[in-house]
Amino acid sequence: MSDDVPLDEQARRLTHAWRRWWWLWDLYFAIGFVAVTLTLLGEDDTSTLDHTVAIGATVAMAVLYITFGRPAIAQHDGDPPPWKGRTFMVGMVALLLTGVLFQQAMSFALFAVCPLAFMSLDLKEAILVVIPANMVPVLAAYAEDGMRAMVMQFFPGTLFTITFAVLLGAWITRVVAQSQERAVLIKELEESREEVSRLSREAGVATERARLAAEIHDTLAQGFTSLVTLVQAAESELDHDHAKVRKHLELAARTARENLTEARALVAGLTPAALGTGSLDTAVRRQLSQFAEETGMNVVYDADGDSSTLPTALEVVLLRMVQESLTNARKHSRATEVTVTLRVDENHAALQVRDNGVGFHPELPVDGFGLRGMRNRVAQVGGKLTVHSGDSGTTVELEVPR
Repeated sequence: MSDDVPLDEQARRLTHAWRRWWWLWDLYFAIGFVAVTLTLLGEDDTSTLDHTVAIGATVAMAVLYITFGRPAIAQHDGDPPPWKGRTFMVGMVALLLTGVLFQQAMSFALFAVCPLAFMSLDLKEAILVVIPANMVPVLAAYAEDGMRAMVMQFFPGTLFTITFAVLLGAWITRVVAQSQERAVLIKELEESREEVSRLSREAGVATERARLAAEIHDTLAQGFTSLVTLVQAAESELDHDHAKVRKHLELAARTARENLTEARALVAGLTPAALGTGSLDTAVRRQLSQFAEETGMNVVYDADGDSSTLPTALEVVLLRMVQESLTNARKHSRATEVTVTLRVDENHAALQVRDNGVGFHPELPVDGFGLRGMRNRVAQVGGKLTVHSGDSGTTVELEVPR
């Protein structure tokens, strides 16, 4: 079946295959009914009573099929309720037996009865019906002409008919069962596809939430922290040094503008604003210069290699690591000096941020998002993040493959 057909449509087609091909079965039974009737009428050596009973049995079989058997089989896609299938076949075999007793040519109706048995019953029950039904003409020959006639009737004709009917019926039953199993599997696959789609949507939402959380933490939250620090510094100098107050307010205004730019970039799903106007090296230098102005710390930067050839995804991770490390140094370390080292070669990019603050225990659980967010970012690009911290300060090292 074509791959471009939806699974639910494929299942519907398989489920209703019986109904689509019923016109072939109807044609087959119609041809069989006409053929048997003409055969019965063509025999001249039988009495009017025999003709009447045999043809009556044939007509009754046709009526039983049209009014009871066909609706039961078609309505349940070839698998009618057991009581309906058994009732139908009991009636068909009884009419066949009646017709054969009065006119042996009625045995040709077996070509219609045998397929109906496999369509109405399960395989074992159908075989138990087909074999005795095919023996009816043999018994009729024995009753009329004796043992020799019975043996001639059974070998090879009836034996071949029984074997062919059983094998063909078993094959058809298996084909139908496989089609029904395939329809069930397609339905289950469709349900699984819907479940996978739902889980994918939820995973996408969760990933996007995590990305937004990391971006907000690394940009807006850090910017607001800088604003608070600068405003507090300006407030402390308000009555003493107006020049310092003005400087702090200018830095606060610049930080606010940069934060606004970052917010717009975040909403638009763009790269960090700091990378939008230059290379990673330029962005890091700008961050360090602003950090030194705001905190008064001594900042040392050492770069080696061409960082302009790095993919944007790696530039973002490296820049965010610098920002997060500087924020931690500002908020927690009470450091007086920060050293940033960037190394870029053909295969890797390595970044180290070291301060001389009080340090912390990197394995202890923390309430903040920073270190956890950094680890998540690094994992997304297949990098390695190492944090060393103690009384002499904190060193954060990152290595990412290009």
